[in-house]
Amino acid sequence: MYSTNEHSITEHLRDYQQEMKLRLFEEWEFHRNVNVMVQMPTGTGKTHLLTAIVREFLHASHAPVWIIAHRRELVGQIEETVARYGMRKEDGRVRVLSIQWLFRNGKVIDESPGLIVIDEAHHALAETYRALWKRYPEARKLGMTATPYRLNGRGFTDLFDSLITSWTVETFIGKGWLSPFDYVSIRADSREQRLIDSLKKRGADGDYQVKEMNAVLNRETTIKGLYESVERYAHGKKGIVYAISIAHARRIAACYNAHGLDAVAIDSRTPASERKKLVDDFRQGRMKVLVNVDIFSEGFDCPDVEFVQLARPTLSLAKYLQQVGRGLRKSIAKESCILIDNVGLHRIFGLPTHRHDWRAMFEGRMIGNALSRARASGGLSLPAALSLTDSVGQREEVWEVVMTHNRLLEAIRNREAAVSGEEAENGKESQAALKSCLDRRSGLWGLKHGNKITVTPCYLQVFDIQGDRAAVRLKDGRTAVVNASGEPEIMFSEPEMSGGHDRRLKFLKGELLAV
Repeated sequence: MYSTNEHSITEHLRDYQQEMKLRLFEEWEFHRNVNVMVQMPTGTGKTHLLTAIVREFLHASHAPVWIIAHRRELVGQIEETVARYGMRKEDGRVRVLSIQWLFRNGKVIDESPGLIVIDEAHHALAETYRALWKRYPEARKLGMTATPYRLNGRGFTDLFDSLITSWTVETFIGKGWLSPFDYVSIRADSREQRLIDSLKKRGADGDYQVKEMNAVLNRETTIKGLYESVERYAHGKKGIVYAISIAHARRIAACYNAHGLDAVAIDSRTPASERKKLVDDFRQGRMKVLVNVDIFSEGFDCPDVEFVQLARPTLSLAKYLQQVGRGLRKSIAKESCILIDNVGLHRIFGLPTHRHDWRAMFEGRMIGNALSRARASGGLSLPAALSLTDSVGQREEVWEVVMTHNRLLEAIRNREAAVSGEEAENGKESQAALKSCLDRRSGLWGLKHGNKITVTPCYLQVFDIQGDRAAVRLKDGRTAVVNASGEPEIMFSEPEMSGGHDRRLKFLKGELLAV
């Protein structure tokens, strides 16, 4: 038996996590074998939500659940989180596996999972993941990620059927769930920015080539500039530095230590036991700065990180948001986080509060965003996320303050007030989206606007909703498109023996309906 019941987990879910869980299970109610990707910003509790979803699935099914991590270092961390809610690996119903181990040893596992959860699912286009779809076609697939995006522009629709998105980073900051930030960057006309703009070579993944970055930026003057910016804007604070290469990370740590700043470099060559000790020292405040190479971009939870330093250029939106997200977790110990951008990434991607069209990226219709495309082709005239900039000093200044946390919060409050005013003027009820609602006693579905039910539960299924129209299955098995009041706009005549019960409907763009 599990020591923690499902109700207690649900009780501790935040409002937006409850909403995401409800939307996911509604999606599974509509389409029994649908594969869903869930997007939530870094630091908003994806693993906590994942745990609640797994528990609810286990209550309704006897089939085991697999949680797949893309790095073996994350396996133990996820196991600890899952075990806190009574789902220990010894019970055998929940397995946490690295994709590398599963790819090598999957054939020796004598079970078929009912649910496969992919952590950091933006990695799921790799062939190792595709093998899961082929080997376990009947299992539901759930992908969890902050960034449903690939640098090569390939979408995810060949693996996942739908995307559920959470609030924006801006909204999470405004509601107090993520930390506000100060954003400091090298100036557009600085020597450092010109060096980065000179990078021409690309790696196999489409990002800047590591060898060229290391040759251009792993130099004494540039590394001295990294230290000077930390000393100026984050003196005495605890932070994470993202470096280009192992050599670059070690050289940065050596420079910081030479100036009296306790720093250590961690990379893929650092033994696991030593890495654990160093991370513990960092968490306990015995070490001020962790310099790393792609080790703490994903799955690293340390809320009291006070600054994040970006010392590695990238064309990957996912990498950028994963890295700055390490500093946006809330902590009683900090009022805000300082993001020190020594490679000008905000000119490619905007600030972390920039709104991204995740659905377009998920569907493969957009490569990152317009900002990254402009920068990749040499364009540098890029807007800030909230159209607020504040340069300090004169033209010879190396750094500029792009955003302060006070101005950020003020801008978010002003925007929220404008949206609230618009909703009040037009009437919240009329602005609420049409949604489905389930009567669990009868098992039938109805329609509602906000909290107002417009159609009492009378449908066997609600396939899809677009605007004020819903695609539904009636009690007699026929399918139809109805308006918000339940009046039929399109009705399909389906005699019971004609196979009509297998018919499904889905709205497409441009007033099209897929049957």
